[in-house]
Amino acid sequence: MELRDALFYWLQMKLVCEARPEDQAAKDTLAFFEQILSEDHALEHYRIAESDTVSIHVSAESRGQVQSFRFDREMAEQLLGQIESNPKYNC
Repeated sequence: MELRDALFYWLQMKLVCEARPEDQAAKDTLAFFEQILSEDHALEHYRIAESDTVSIHVSAESRGQVQSFRFDREMAEQLLGQIESNPKYNC
């Protein structure tokens, strides 16, 4: 999995976990992507660096080098919206 894709999926799950702290499946999925970022891409630190109405910026550090990635906010929040709009997941 490409780094940008792994960070995007991590970001989606991070947003889901923040909105649904009781959702164990979301926590497990977030941990899965954190493992990919750590093991496959040697990232030491990654975080949401800033956000605005249009985008979310993620900062990622590997071997002392920091990279910044910008993701479309609407796309990043799409999974959360789908989960919240499905009554099956909102018991």
